[in-house]
Amino acid sequence: MAAAAWIAVDWGTSNLRVWAMDADDRVIASHTSDQGMGVLERDGFEAALLALIAPYLTSETALPVICCGMVGSRQGWAEAAYATAPCLPPDGKVATRVAAQDPRVSVFILPGVKQLSPPDVMRGEETQIAGFLHRNPDFDGVICLPGTHTKWARISAGEIVNFQTFMTGEAFALFSEQSVLRHSVTTDAFDADTFAASLADAMAHPQALASQLFGLRAASLVADLGAAAARSRLSGLLIGAELAAARPYWLGQNVAIIGASTLAGLYRTGLEAQGLSITLAEVEDMTLSGLIAAHHSLKEVTT
Repeated sequence: MAAAAWIAVDWGTSNLRVWAMDADDRVIASHTSDQGMGVLERDGFEAALLALIAPYLTSETALPVICCGMVGSRQGWAEAAYATAPCLPPDGKVATRVAAQDPRVSVFILPGVKQLSPPDVMRGEETQIAGFLHRNPDFDGVICLPGTHTKWARISAGEIVNFQTFMTGEAFALFSEQSVLRHSVTTDAFDADTFAASLADAMAHPQALASQLFGLRAASLVADLGAAAARSRLSGLLIGAELAAARPYWLGQNVAIIGASTLAGLYRTGLEAQGLSITLAEVEDMTLSGLIAAHHSLKEVTT
């Protein structure tokens, strides 16, 4: 097993991902498990981490471990207090040190970011933003981070100025799996034309969203709307309503999207239809870039 200089960790609600890094910040190997924050008690985090990184541990020195994500929440391993926007994306200098029982690891958790007015929070996305700014230090504009809870963050002079969260991804899951629409959305197939038309419809009439959603069910009952079209229409309506509400963020701005390729592509489709030129960045790549930046800043205060 190759020697690791440090460990990068993205610890979410559902999953745990670690990267073993060499001294030049190159990935030696990566490992994942389903031991996310949501299934662990506080005394279970260290064991879950050690199960993935044990091959890289030695008795000679404590291996630095830099973590981001829900591991730092109130229900996580240790609460890493939020930084307050406007602020720089939190780095290793403000990380919370965790008192691990195993002397072979030295664990640090990056804080999330909170906003007081209107109240909002992010935990994990700030590290993706840090990673993007590490690669694009002169960026000034808006970063969209689509996911279960999509974030729109206004960036200026390297700071997170303000941000807004939309529960679009969670709404899609609830409507497609637990509402009456589950009887219409019965496939993973996708129709790009239906998605685009539905997104445009929702952007033009966002106040009609509740009616448009039931219209999807009615169309499947009396107008032969197929399951693929129903799924695509649901996605288009929800993302379109979000884009309409987020217009003050993206209108006339440089916009970057950090996300998984499929979902990021849907947001890109909607924004390009509004005449914007979009920069795409892959979420895992930006997370790792942010953790690398945090490790650099941590070394400045520990060496």
